[in-house]
Amino acid sequence: MIISRTPFRISFVGGGSDMAAFYERHPGAVLSTSINQYMYISSHKYFEPDKIRVKYSETETVSAAADLKHPILRVLLQRFNLNGIEISSIADVPAGTGMGSSSAFTVGLLHNLHAETGKIPSKQELAEQACQVEIEELGEPIGKQDQFGAAMGGLNIFRFLPNGTVLTEPLTLNPELQQELDSNLLMFYTGNQRKASSILAEQKKNVTQEERFQSLKEMTALVDVLANHLRDGNIDAMGTLLHQNWEMKKSLAGGISNPLVDQAYELALKNGATGGKLLGAGGGGFLLFYCPKPAQSKLRQALSNLRTFDFGFEKEGTTLIYPAH
Repeated sequence: MIISRTPFRISFVGGGSDMAAFYERHPGAVLSTSINQYMYISSHKYFEPDKIRVKYSETETVSAAADLKHPILRVLLQRFNLNGIEISSIADVPAGTGMGSSSAFTVGLLHNLHAETGKIPSKQELAEQACQVEIEELGEPIGKQDQFGAAMGGLNIFRFLPNGTVLTEPLTLNPELQQELDSNLLMFYTGNQRKASSILAEQKKNVTQEERFQSLKEMTALVDVLANHLRDGNIDAMGTLLHQNWEMKKSLAGGISNPLVDQAYELALKNGATGGKLLGAGGGGFLLFYCPKPAQSKLRQALSNLRTFDFGFEKEGTTLIYPAH
């Protein structure tokens, strides 16, 4: 048996600039971190050597990879030409909640299947291959930050260049400062799961409009502003810049926010949070807030109708946990 473990990610500022419709005109950038919530992919020999069994939210047993309904599994099992295999996925977080679960699945599956064939590619290669599968082969209207966040791990700036290259710049902070930043971030689950594709497709189309293109340029510029504040030890800038980023993001496409999210966000700002955002493309999932510790109990009480979700930063990225390296 082989088991890969791939983290989910949360992005702070710059989201949306990782899409080709933007970065082909202007370099994009995202500041994000991977977190200690994971996608697990296991693979082992299937009892019937001429069949494939896959288990995710559904179970499929087929005679050929081309017959699989799950698009990512279908593409990759055909590419690796594997049969007589059983693959299962387990996730700490449900799909459609803004933490890059689809890309974590793709990166983790690639990592696992390469190990099945005796190869261990670099994290950069895994991220690039995941982008190729999701964006080029399956035509998903998504960007590249999720694949790189899941593969590389840690707190990073990802830069998206017009030629398609992605550069990773680790953001190294004093351990005590990073721990304080971690502890000042709170997450709440709104209870809504959504498919990001429709929102992202509209956002991709809207980037051609000059006003929205300029908004994305401003969001991209916030990446280096926030990174410099964090390097200087001013972690409270996280709240202010999250808020600026969120206000601009809402203008990029319809459906990014909704009355439930807006109400919760306003209530959070009145009860200790200095800024926040809805993770992912929008529409539902997790609300992230920056809130200094003295005010956190007040914030939790104000949003007691939402489920608090505990998490922490992680730095490994995708890894094989069995057999261990």
